[in-house]
Amino acid sequence: MTVRPPDSLPPPRALCLDLDETLLNNDGVHNDAIALTSQAIAGSQPGMSGTRLIGTYHTVVTNYGAEVESKWDGGDLNAASFTLEAWRRALSACGCTDEAVARRAAALHYRLAEAGYRLFEDAREFFEAAREAGLPLALITNGPTDLQRSKLGALGIDHWFGVVAISGEVGVAKPDPAIFEHALRGMGFEREGVWHVGDNLATDVAGARAAGLTAVWINRTGAPRRESDPEPDLEIASLSELLPFLAGSGGVKPG
Repeated sequence: MTVRPPDSLPPPRALCLDLDETLLNNDGVHNDAIALTSQAIAGSQPGMSGTRLIGTYHTVVTNYGAEVESKWDGGDLNAASFTLEAWRRALSACGCTDEAVARRAAALHYRLAEAGYRLFEDAREFFEAAREAGLPLALITNGPTDLQRSKLGALGIDHWFGVVAISGEVGVAKPDPAIFEHALRGMGFEREGVWHVGDNLATDVAGARAAGLTAVWINRTGAPRRESDPEPDLEIASLSELLPFLAGSGGVKPG
């Protein structure tokens, strides 16, 4: 669905992209990792229920996540520490206070999640088209450095980006315009003609517009947009819908 007529949008000079649910299909990855980890750990602990541990871990993550929410995106907490503490609390609630078991659970959870990361099917075609068009790419993503870097490594997509701006490294998160400005400086571009593509109206669209970028909302699920939500310049259902714009970009130089 187009918000502004496509003809009113000049081709992008450069593109910034979100990671989670834009390029990376996160659907079910962590839930599966939690379930498999819980069953494996419970199976090694006499009398412990895997089903109970799954539910307890989810409750712990909700409550503990609320405690540290302000630290998550800003670089004050890494994902490995969060995951270990969450497993400590969940296991303790289920009667196990053995630190070695908590560490084993956290390590297994991390490995299973990394093994489950997948790109959306349209991503590689998009990357190839951007390279053919000579279009510079930057990644702008919220989250702890260790988690977001592990996703990039597991997916093998680091090399597509001239700039990678992770909120945990930059110290500021979307929708703050500062993280977009950080990426622009790294690319050597002014904001005019630079597009940002992301799935989140509150962080990607609002942040891009505040930074003066063309805001593209990738709405893979067909979610409705409320009148109170930030309005994107363009709404797409897949990255494939950007290909005609890339063909006309002409590989514009920074400046």
